[in-house]
Amino acid sequence: MPSKILVVQVAALGHPVVTRFAAEFARLGLHFGPLAPPCPAVTSTAQAVFRTGLAPEQTGVAGNGRFDRTTRKADFWNQSARLVQGGRVWDEFRAGGGTVGVMFWQQSLGEAADLIVSPAPIHKHHGGMIQGLYTVPASLETTLTGQLGRAFNLMHYWGPLASAKAGDWICQATAAVLADASLRPDLLLTYVPNLDYILQREGPDSPRLAREVAKLVDQLDGLLAAARAAGYTVLLWGDYAIETADRVVYPNRALREAGFLLTRTVRRMLYPDLYRSRAFAMVDHQTAEVYVPEAADLEPVRQLLAALPGVGKVEPGAGGEFGDLRLIAAPGAWLAYPWWDQPREAPEYATHVDIHNKPGYDPAELFFGFPPPSVSQKPERVKGTHGRPELPACYAWSDQPEPPPIDLPGLARQLRARLLP
Repeated sequence: MPSKILVVQVAALGHPVVTRFAAEFARLGLHFGPLAPPCPAVTSTAQAVFRTGLAPEQTGVAGNGRFDRTTRKADFWNQSARLVQGGRVWDEFRAGGGTVGVMFWQQSLGEAADLIVSPAPIHKHHGGMIQGLYTVPASLETTLTGQLGRAFNLMHYWGPLASAKAGDWICQATAAVLADASLRPDLLLTYVPNLDYILQREGPDSPRLAREVAKLVDQLDGLLAAARAAGYTVLLWGDYAIETADRVVYPNRALREAGFLLTRTVRRMLYPDLYRSRAFAMVDHQTAEVYVPEAADLEPVRQLLAALPGVGKVEPGAGGEFGDLRLIAAPGAWLAYPWWDQPREAPEYATHVDIHNKPGYDPAELFFGFPPPSVSQKPERVKGTHGRPELPACYAWSDQPEPPPIDLPGLARQLRARLLP
């Protein structure tokens, strides 16, 4: 059986951050190399590419959201593993008797794995939620909560209260799995989210970034120690690098003003009518998949969006699960989902952390609005963004002293090769 491997995917672990804080990261004893992210450079797409070794278009994962052309519904952060098309890099390894675990990765529910841990709250009918995890085996949530002395708090994972406490729990839970011979799989994939929070809220020039990097390194140092004790080789990699955000682009406002995006008014609030709309931009950080049902509208929509200040380019889309056009922001710009102009026109979900119903990614959920606990409706507060693939992420193997530049499918192939007998 090949060496046991722990894969740690660190959100927003960009090569610029690792280079800037090289002395801090040196505490880990790892050597980092540049990693070319996919396009779009977002979490769900990057994780799908890594799990399959395929190009983004072959995985079927257009970003953190998806648009169903039949139901005309946008759906963000759907956790079904069946959304990720293609075989897994561990299929042959698992067929040969190897065991696999996936902790806190996107689209992991129903994954071909022996151990799964994923947030899975129950949303109550009249507001609020019952926090909980989806685990395989089913008893694992109780086991981990007992060992750590506290339950996982989803408020620390996303929203205005998101913090390093989420990473603390995940890293400690991962270490607990590694320490338990009855639980630990031969290949374990885990995820550390919290560097992403400070970088999106305050940007890469934040004076508080050094403190958050130090917290991250402490978390990773503990994971590496647990992996060494259990005899694991470690692969650590980042999904994207975050750049400074200095302007916001509203493609759906432009589509609405031009008559391509239609809305319906409910108690003075404007909801999108995606059944009749001739174009809709499903935005995700610095990219958007633009869905245009009629071929005759493609060129007018392309020209309209290409003329918006802050838009870098509009490319032909891949179709299918992807859009008919792809919108990519210019450096320093990012794409916000609102189609309304006045706060009073905002849909009810705009003032809540509502990651599933909003038809676009909303980083303003990282800030409180007024009155609390509502979330902000001011996208201009966001100071960091990602999605364009030009900035490299980074990676490191615990047993590789000089990692060469590589792209994400190449890194996936490295893992697959190490898993083969």
